[in-house]
Order: sequence, then C-alpha cells, then structure tokens
Amino acid sequence: MERITAWEEVTGKKIQFKNINVAEEFEVFCDLVSELRPSVIIHLGEQKSAPYSMKNSQSARYTVDNNLNGTHNILRAIVDIDRDIHLVHIGTMGVYGYGAVENSKLPEGYADVLFKDKNGEYKPKNILHPAYPGSVYHMTKTQDALFFQFYCNNYELKITDLHQGIIWGMFTNETEMDPRLINRFDYDSDYGTVLNRFIMQAACGIPLTVYGTGEQTRAFIHIENSMNCIELAINNPPKRGEKVKIFNQMTETHTLSILVQIIMKLLPDVEVNYIDNPRKELIKNDLEVNNENFIKLGLNVIKLSGTEIVKIYDYIKAKGKRESLDFKSILPSSYWK
Repeated sequence: MERITAWEEVTGKKIQFKNINVAEEFEVFCDLVSELRPSVIIHLGEQKSAPYSMKNSQSARYTVDNNLNGTHNILRAIVDIDRDIHLVHIGTMGVYGYGAVENSKLPEGYADVLFKDKNGEYKPKNILHPAYPGSVYHMTKTQDALFFQFYCNNYELKITDLHQGIIWGMFTNETEMDPRLINRFDYDSDYGTVLNRFIMQAACGIPLTVYGTGEQTRAFIHIENSMNCIELAINNPPKRGEKVKIFNQMTETHTLSILVQIIMKLLPDVEVNYIDNPRKELIKNDLEVNNENFIKLGLNVIKLSGTEIVKIYDYIKAKGKRESLDFKSILPSSYWK
C-alpha cells in the first residue's frame, strides 16, 4: 500500500487495488471484471519460481493448482463477461527448453514443420513450438499456452503471450521518481534472478554462486524493457479470430560465465564460487532467439551495461541496505531430484 500511496502523491494519479485470489475466488473476480469492464487484463498472477516449484511435493502441487486454475479462471471470466477483452500474459522463454533443439534459432512461438500426408508427400505447416519444460513451474507455462490456443480457437479471444527472459535491473523511469516506488529486489536462491544475485553478492563481499560450469546460456531483459514490451503488446492487440500472438520478450543472451566476467571487470574484489548445479539441465547450451516482433514495433533496447550494474551495486552498498539482507537464503535450497 505504501507504493500506491507514493504513486498518488508523486503523480496525482490513483491506482485501485483489490486483493483477490483469482485461482480460488472466481465469482469475486468475475464481479470485478463486470464492474470495471477493462479493455485489457495483464496476467502476472502466477507462482513465478522454477526452484520453488521443485522444492517438494507441497510447492509443486501449489504451483500447478495456483497457476493453472488462475489462468483458466481468467479465460473463463473473459468468455462469460466480454470476449473483446485483450489478455496479455507473462510467460517464459523456458517453455522452449534450453538446448532441446540443437543448432536452431528459437522462433516466436510457432515453428514451421513438414508433415507427411497419406500420400507420403511432405506438406508445410505452422504449429505451436514443441514444449520442453525444465521444471514444474515451466510446465504450467506450457499448459497456459495450450489453454490460450484452445480459447482462441474456440471462442476467438484476443490473447498475447509474452515469453519473457530473465529480468535484471532494479529501476524503471517511474520507480526513480521516488525511493518508495523502487521494486522489490529478489536475490535468494528461489526467487532471485541470477544477474541481480551476482551484483548483490559482489556488493556484500560474498563469492558469486555459479551453478555447475557456468556454460549455461540464458536470455535476459532489463526491467524497463520488460515494461516497454507489455505496453507495446497492449497497444498492438490481435483481432478477434486471429491466432494467439506470441512474442519473445528478451533482448540478449549470455552464459553465466560471461556475466561473471563482466562483473569482475566492473566491480572490485569479486570472488567466484562454482557449486554443484541443483538443477537437472545440460552442462552447456547455446541459445539464439528471434525477437523481431518487438523490434519492429519500436522497442528501444537496453543492453546490459556497466552503468546499470554499478547503479544497482551502489544502491545495495548504501548505508543500511546490506544489513537488511538475509545471506542464508542465497545458497540453493531446492533441488531437481
């Protein structure tokens, strides 16, 4: 509530907040949609951590129950109330898998394939890219994609699915207007994103924790660009009857080792600790991604830069920030076994 109050004080604009469990309170959510009649619903209401989804039976079941019921309830509400509502969903690059298809450039959601017909001739077809989820969390995102395909085909809903890379950065243009608007900064092993965690560790004099060999390649996007992409998606909705729009919401790819090298060049006295990988994944993978859709719409790409990294580093090192961190939460506590 503090951020909402701060936003109203700084901008003079109001944000209405309702605390509803969309996965469980379907009728309450429908009443709100009926009251507001939004043109767009942006769906970020899912358990977002791959490690947490693999922690134990309870966390895995919660991830499935929360994510799938929440997504499906939103789709049913749109069907029942107003089929012109545009649904924008934050998905993940992880639906494609990492290294599952070698020597290929990941397309934006759909793949061109050849199917053999009954006469033995190969005919081209454009299909949803095969899914290779690497965790229970990623599996729920692949199921989201199937929900979207069905509801788009059967009810002609307007749906945009954003396959997002790993977020990095702390600040957006809006959050820099007032310290109270700064986003939460996750650095722990379950919810923290890798580059942010590395910067935090460097600022606190803790060795960077690199899983495995560090040769895993991941897709990244700055938090400001993530917001830019959502805005572009809102302003460019599909038409009723069109297939689900899928964008790869990322701007660059790096291996974990490259991230370490960048930080060691920028920041003082950085040490590195290579630890056993808690995840079940390839030791090394390549990753080339097509993100032309957002580029064509005018996305002004923010590349990984020393200025932004140092900015986060300085913020964490500020008086009182380091003392409030929980260093015990940094080492992995969830394992793929």
